[in-house]
Amino acid sequence: MKAYAVIQTGGKQYRVEAGEILSVERLEVKEGDKVDTFPVLAVSDGATLTLGKPHVAGAKVTAVVLRNKRGVKVVSFKKKRRKGYERKQGHRQELTVLKIESVA
Repeated sequence: MKAYAVIQTGGKQYRVEAGEILSVERLEVKEGDKVDTFPVLAVSDGATLTLGKPHVAGAKVTAVVLRNKRGVKVVSFKKKRRKGYERKQGHRQELTVLKIESVA
């Protein structure tokens, strides 16, 4: 079994392994920068699992920013039949694409 970690960013939790490509909510970093400021909630070396209370002390996940992008458009449409009521609203989430380099 490979080493993995559970990190938290953007109010969500992700299970990550080295070499994995991940889209997370926008981080204020430039393309090509290295990021290692994620709170690590759990880490496994392949044999043993260490859980944090709430974070694992000394655990570190390093990632490099591949690019910043916008996600697909999500459309919210409301309608009440025979009343002439229609509301349409779109949203595109700002995302950052990361490549996980190491889990330690």
